[in-house]
Amino acid sequence: MKNRDYTITITVDETPEEVFDAINNARGWWSGEIDGDTDRLGAEFTYRYGDLHYSKQEITELLPGKKVVWRVKEAEINFVEEKQEWKGTDIVFDIAARDAKTELTFTHIGLVPQIECYHSCTDAWSKLIRGNLRRLIATGMTQSDALV
Repeated sequence: MKNRDYTITITVDETPEEVFDAINNARGWWSGEIDGDTDRLGAEFTYRYGDLHYSKQEITELLPGKKVVWRVKEAEINFVEEKQEWKGTDIVFDIAARDAKTELTFTHIGLVPQIECYHSCTDAWSKLIRGNLRRLIATGMTQSDALV
């Protein structure tokens, strides 16, 4: 079996700049608690989802309208045996104009089928990217707005 990093692609009507801005508003689409800046090169932020997931990301690449990369510096995923599976992985958002639309390719480098959290983590990413992030891009509605 190949080491295939998890990747999904969505296409939206909004501009690459609008997609970029939505990605960097992580609180608007990523369920859980976020502490720190999510929109500045070199910034670090933590993410926590109850007792199940903790991670610390550093923004290592930030190219307006083109690309965002988060390096996972720390991780503790409490529903798998190897709790630090995400540590050292990269979460990559590639943005490209395609005709009159924008294509967003999300890749979690290091999230591969051989690791224990692959299926549950890819299910979660799919819901976040195809659901919460797509809604934020298209409507400006954050996840908390959608709950009201």
